[in-house]
Amino acid sequence: MSVYLSTELRPARWPWLEAARERGQLWLYDPRRIAGPPIPISEFDLEAVNLFNGQLTIAEIHATLTVRFGAGAPSPQSLAAFAERLDRELYLDGFAFRDYLAGTIRRPSCVGCYPLEPAAIRAKMDRLFTAPGGPGLPNGRAIDNPRLRAVLAPHMDYDRGNVTYGHAFKTLIEQTDARLFFVIGTSHYSPARFSLTRMNFVTPLGMIETDRASVDRIAAACGPAVFEDPFAHLPEHSIELEVVVLQHLLGDRPFRIVPLLVGSFGDCVASRTAPDQVDEIARMIDALRDAESAAGEPVCYVISGDLAHVGPKFGDPEPVRAPFLAESRQRDEAILDTLKAADRNGYFETITDEGDARRICGLPPTYVALAAARPNEGTTLHYQQFVHPQGHESVSFAAAAFYE
Repeated sequence: MSVYLSTELRPARWPWLEAARERGQLWLYDPRRIAGPPIPISEFDLEAVNLFNGQLTIAEIHATLTVRFGAGAPSPQSLAAFAERLDRELYLDGFAFRDYLAGTIRRPSCVGCYPLEPAAIRAKMDRLFTAPGGPGLPNGRAIDNPRLRAVLAPHMDYDRGNVTYGHAFKTLIEQTDARLFFVIGTSHYSPARFSLTRMNFVTPLGMIETDRASVDRIAAACGPAVFEDPFAHLPEHSIELEVVVLQHLLGDRPFRIVPLLVGSFGDCVASRTAPDQVDEIARMIDALRDAESAAGEPVCYVISGDLAHVGPKFGDPEPVRAPFLAESRQRDEAILDTLKAADRNGYFETITDEGDARRICGLPPTYVALAAARPNEGTTLHYQQFVHPQGHESVSFAAAAFYE
């Protein structure tokens, strides 16, 4: 049997596969979450994976394992079945993965953050509004407020972001009848400054169409670099988590998205250069404005970004304790004060003044969205700090709305 499979498609800066042992069981997993869920494997399987290099056939892999393990080596048939499963679940650079990259559908990568069953997803979404501190479920019919230009929502997992999501999306769903959303999120996995995709987004609640006309207009203005990383959107959660909430709230009412990931502005922070003075960023801001104008329908921006990331998990030397949390909250409030004035450069300067020492991951998408949407004022709807019980990490996040 001649089956060639490779584990070397992804750039070397990201591991393709990793293995971990938990309670005696060895698991194969994809740290970028493009592939399916972790797979339990044997020591023999792990040795086989190490030989899936795009050069050996199944027969040759079997022969190599037989030399190493003798009669204990897996049979060619079991090796072929194992390889086919890895291919099917996108663990390998095989036929299924090549088809996926060439296709029009982005698979969900956040199942686990939310359940697989639609009814369970909807129950979880409702709790974002009805849990203690929540705003209550949205009214069934939007009271259109043409002044609403954008909302800021967290992209923490739903269990930790909880009612902050509810405050953002209650405002959105009650104050706009837009059915085209420019979803601008933090890019966590790609070094690219901007990443667009033409893929439609699929979740257990159905398929959401990506507005290709808008994507193509933006790409025409910004150049092919916006597609240079074909993997940027595949594992990313900052778009998907917002899409699932929109799906739940809008039900069978169709809507479309423009999914844009924004990478680091670390160079702007280091040089204290306003991002809109950087040609690449200025072109994107203008392209978003032009795409909105050309759409010929109401557009609402959804900003997907969190605030501070502090503690040993993120490289700080000391566990997070109450005095530092109080100081961090004060700094967050100073940042949010700039958003009340929809002052994107004041927002940038406030973060730059502290050298972005607290890793405000929402800086890039928030700045770009405010520059494109050009609101005149904002309001903070909710704020939270998640704190690990042992102080290993703290992440803060907020909900905000922005108006003309």
